Amino acid sequence: MVAEGWDDEALLAALRQALRARQAVPAEFVEAGQNAFAWHNIDAELAQLTYDSTCDPELAPSVRTEAASIRALTFTSAHLIVPTQTATIKVQSRTGPETAVSADEIGCFMIRPIPSLPFRLHCRTGIGIDVLTGWITL
Repeated sequence: MVAEGWDDEALLAALRQALRARQAVPAEFVEAGQNAFAWHNIDAELAQLTYDSTCDPELAPSVRTEAASIRALTFTSAHLIVPTQTATIKVQSRTGPETAVSADEIGCFMIRPIPSLPFRLHCRTGIGIDVLTGWITL
């Protein structure tokens, strides 16, 4: 609703001023908002990396001509050890959209393509258990 006495130029000037004010949000406000969002899944249990196939001396042949195409990582948490179960895994990057993959009945899943930047995994089981890994770089 436009107040009486406003002409088109006055209205456009007021809109420009409002847009400039919105774009001039102080950096500390933006940082505070980002930090608050970082805590949105604080209730998720933290999972720890307990196995990485690239660090397994039994799997390292004496001569390797090319890199293995499969890398196995195992994460553990107090609530997801036994019994194994299906789950939805969200691959979260610091920038960009998250992608979801399904874990099978024994908890295995595959991520393709492999993220080139740090990422973390958010696991949610069918019974509502949430587990979050730390940031991973492959």
